[in-house]
Amino acid sequence: MKISNGWQDYKIIATSDGMKLENWRGVILLRPDPQVIWKGRDLFSADYHAVYRRSAKGGGSWEIKKPFPAEWNVRYGDMTFTVKPMGFKHTGLFPEQAVNWDECRRLISMAKSTRPDRDIKVLNLFAYTGAASVACAKAGALVTHVDAARGMVERAGENARLSGVESGIRYIVDDCMKFVAREIRRGNRYDGIIMDPPSYGRGPGGEMWKIEQNLFDFVLNCAELLSAEPIFFLINSYTTGLQPAVLKNILTLALKDRRGKAEAYEVGIATEEGIPLPCGASGIFIGEEYAG
Repeated sequence: MKISNGWQDYKIIATSDGMKLENWRGVILLRPDPQVIWKGRDLFSADYHAVYRRSAKGGGSWEIKKPFPAEWNVRYGDMTFTVKPMGFKHTGLFPEQAVNWDECRRLISMAKSTRPDRDIKVLNLFAYTGAASVACAKAGALVTHVDAARGMVERAGENARLSGVESGIRYIVDDCMKFVAREIRRGNRYDGIIMDPPSYGRGPGGEMWKIEQNLFDFVLNCAELLSAEPIFFLINSYTTGLQPAVLKNILTLALKDRRGKAEAYEVGIATEEGIPLPCGASGIFIGEEYAG
């Protein structure tokens, strides 16, 4: 497991009975987490600003206990992101992904150090509010950020501006599968690809996406977009039951004609209890020149 433990503006205070108590730069939120199947202290008796309560009919809502800003900023290193409690318990940021932001920055910086004149192009698919896009741009990459939700893409632009990234990111509101198909026809190529596909979803034309049925073929298509000297191909997933080795196998098979190596790992985040909280799985293919 790769653990995100470099945060200063975010902490997990405690975990118990399906919930996690978090400190987002002074705002304490209590949110459900399906991985927390152990019991500890009674978190509902803790001092917090808001709790997300699930509904028996599906979804849920935020219950405010103490006033706090509608949105505020948190920092990770030289990056700044807006946090805003939204529907389905989300806040607009996945702090555990810092391990992947760091890895992408490391690989891009390595590539830039060996060839400073090289334009490194990264494609970020299902890119949400753009933390990975900001990280790659900070390292000197030219990023194409694609997400079907206009509101999330607008927030990605705001996160980039907050982080001091005024250029280097191209924002696209589109269905990721359709965008990739067009890029293949255009002959465009990327040195790095990032994707964080949903477990389920529907495209603008009603197309059904199921990660178990569609991910491998989609990765095969995306592999056509890799340049002749790829740096990385990163897949992240929060799908319950999808093991890291599955992502490694997909990358190994889809990129079998590429020189490099694939690895996979659980993603987690440190807690003040001294235990890591598992937060999904990632797989990454690293080009031979950068694999070490």
